[in-house]
Amino acid sequence: MSKLDFQAMTQKDLHAYVLAHRHDQEAFYAYIDKLYAEANWVEMPPLQSLEDLENYPEFIEHIRGNSEPPDNAV
Repeated sequence: MSKLDFQAMTQKDLHAYVLAHRHDQEAFYAYIDKLYAEANWVEMPPLQSLEDLENYPEFIEHIRGNSEPPDNAV
């Protein structure tokens, strides 16, 4: 069996692979490295209440922009 090239996989493909092969630690670490390298997350301090979300409109916009229904939605 040939070894997969995790570096060449997209973040989405690697995510799917890791979910399907939870025992594969090499794939997991490659996925974490890719997440860190692409750094496409929004950092914000911990919230004290739900109302604190109003202070971070860019975070809300980011979440709304990335909210795609899952493939297995009912």
